[in-house]
Amino acid sequence: MGTDETMTKQQIKKYLKMLNDQLAEMGIKGEICLYGGAIMCMVFDARPATKDIDAVFKPEQKIHLAALRIAKEHHLPLDWLNDGVKGYLSKKKHKDKILFNWHNLTVYHADPEYLLAMKAISVRHKQDTDDIQFLIRELKLKDAPAVLKIIGKYYPRNLIKPTTKLLIEELLS
Repeated sequence: MGTDETMTKQQIKKYLKMLNDQLAEMGIKGEICLYGGAIMCMVFDARPATKDIDAVFKPEQKIHLAALRIAKEHHLPLDWLNDGVKGYLSKKKHKDKILFNWHNLTVYHADPEYLLAMKAISVRHKQDTDDIQFLIRELKLKDAPAVLKIIGKYYPRNLIKPTTKLLIEELLS
């Protein structure tokens, strides 16, 4: 892995390609949708690396098994590919875009509006704040109400913490 146990854009692509190859050996076609830091690296070049790949995937158990094999063979953390992000998914549909379409694995990513909403709902540390700030610029949003409107498209207003509202106001002041 990269410095400080992180994965670069190139490493993410390499490990996902290995996942495709593992699925081919198993005779399985899979789908994976990326969220979080992996998108910030792969799609936006907003940062050089991420510590893991947050994703949802199917078939779930087969992809977990393939990811575990890759982790062991390449000395990666066992959770290099994880679906912990499921706890932050909105019930409202968002538009996924295809990033890679390989023979046995199609890799999607969430659109920037949805990623912004998700990051704002789940903000935990400085990296999330930096990502939110980047996505606000990327989406050319000018004020807090515009950001809150996007979050409200995907999540009920009562899930937007007061600290998140303050953070957004601070970032746009």
